[in-house]
This record gives sequence, structure tokens and C-alpha cells, in this order.
Amino acid sequence: MAVARQRARRYRIAALVVLAAGILAAGVVYWRSVRAPDYSDDPSMVGFNRATDRQMGLLYGKQGQLIEDLNNSLQEPGTQAIIILAAAAIVAGACAKFARIVEWEAEDHANENSPPEDKIAS
Repeated sequence: MAVARQRARRYRIAALVVLAAGILAAGVVYWRSVRAPDYSDDPSMVGFNRATDRQMGLLYGKQGQLIEDLNNSLQEPGTQAIIILAAAAIVAGACAKFARIVEWEAEDHANENSPPEDKIAS
């Protein structure tokens, strides 16, 4: 039972470490990317990608444009930070679930090995 509790505790510590590392990594990625100069709002850049967008539409159709938009969205720092946070939360949740499973198995094993209550009284 003590070994199972120790394993469960290690899983919970791992969950906290993964979650903290994910939050830290997402913050660093967002902070470093936001500091870079953004030229997308520059009025002289209006229509700069028009020829490229038209060619993408002609060659690959709507799906090509959709994939290109998705690729551009994934390159934004906010989206990257959210993906990092989601991945860290999923891994931390899995670690916490494993900790709970280890505790349940230990409790079931302890209940199986204990003598029945009616034999103890007699």
C-alpha cells in the first residue's frame, strides 16, 4: 500500500511539473514572439500577397486556401501558446488519472487481502 501511494504521489508531482513547464513554455513562446516587429498592419503591404493567394486558389482550390490559412494561423504566437498549454494540460491530466488508477488498484488489492468481516467477529 505504501509503495502504491508513493507511485501515485510521483505521478501527481509529475503532473504538476508538466503543467508548470507548459505554462512557462507557453509564456516564453508568446512573450518572445510578441516582441518581434509586426508589419502586417503596414498600409504599404496591402495587396502584397494578392497574386500568391490567387495562384494558390487556381492551383489548389478552396482546400489549398484553407490549408494556407490554417498554416498562417498556427504560426501566430497566441495560437502556439494555446497549443502548448493544451498539450501540457492533457499530459498533466493523464498523469493525474494514472495516480488515481494506482490508488484504486492498491485499495482493491488491500480489500481482497483483508479477511471477511463476519469471520473476524467469531
